Amino acid sequence: MRRPSARRITALAAAGLLLPALAACGSDDSGAGAENAENEDSTLVIYSGRNEKLVKPLLGELEKAVGAKVEVRYGDSAELAAQILEEGRRTKAGLFFSQDAGALGALSKEGVLRKLPPATLDKVDKAYRGSDGDWVGLSGRVRVLAYNPDEVREDKLPDSVLDVVKPEWKDKVGFAPTNASFQAFVTGMRVLEGDDATRTWLKGLKANGAKAYANNLAVLDAVESGEASLGLVNHYYWYERVAEKGEDKVAAQLHFLPGKDPGALINVAGAGILEDTGQGEAAQKALDFLLSKRAQTYFADETKEYPLAAGVTSSVKDLPPFASLESPDIDLGRLESLQQTLTMLQEQGLV
Repeated sequence: MRRPSARRITALAAAGLLLPALAACGSDDSGAGAENAENEDSTLVIYSGRNEKLVKPLLGELEKAVGAKVEVRYGDSAELAAQILEEGRRTKAGLFFSQDAGALGALSKEGVLRKLPPATLDKVDKAYRGSDGDWVGLSGRVRVLAYNPDEVREDKLPDSVLDVVKPEWKDKVGFAPTNASFQAFVTGMRVLEGDDATRTWLKGLKANGAKAYANNLAVLDAVESGEASLGLVNHYYWYERVAEKGEDKVAAQLHFLPGKDPGALINVAGAGILEDTGQGEAAQKALDFLLSKRAQTYFADETKEYPLAAGVTSSVKDLPPFASLESPDIDLGRLESLQQTLTMLQEQGLV
């Protein structure tokens, strides 16, 4: 994954609500709401932070589901959140489909998302939806440790991500510091453990010779080859590789951390409906479709993520049941402070 550009840093700052004036500027146009009202549900515009290749087949089914033309604009979740704030009431977006909870939390904090009906919210456990009831998780991914059994015995694996900075793991850990999922995990650690403890851990990670890679797949490759004994990744990369190659062709194994450890964070992809865009009815239908058995099964089968809607379970072989995961208790909306995380990573020379 590319290093953060000036454009991305600006976007992260906006998504972190360091530029709240943008939304206020956009809301000065009193004619925007009237214009949107005239176009009520004629077209649903989705700003999608999820990869086009990944979700296009599913989103292609939406026009039939919502009974309106659907236009999807793809991009980075943080950049799209920043764009929505900048556009204010002039935004074309009716539905924001985010790769992570942090960008949704940023928009929620700014008050630009519509409150969702209880019937929608109640489909998902409250831990995986916005605390203000204005966004809902659609699929979940858990942080795990990938490990090479030829390099480390299972009974010697750490029970906390905090332990990977200990001397026994010197030069043996791989991670992807410029990857959004790692940055969201560090943000979660800041929320759970505090900034001082997180900064100390990052310093320890660097001092202990942890090896930086471009993305999660590169980390998994390093573990597979024995270049790294442990790798900090999301669970679904391993399951996608197993589905592609067969488990007997994949050297790495996964360790799901116990005890509500920060390294067992469950982040979500989710969606929220924008206020005052004249697309509310179509956006609600789209959101309900994304929570339907059809869409939830797609997330489970195609992306190897956990479906979050009640009554839908994953059929992925050997994937631990969602209820068995010992993830930390955290308000996922608080992952919006991504800019502070990026600054901390830059201060430690990790990005």
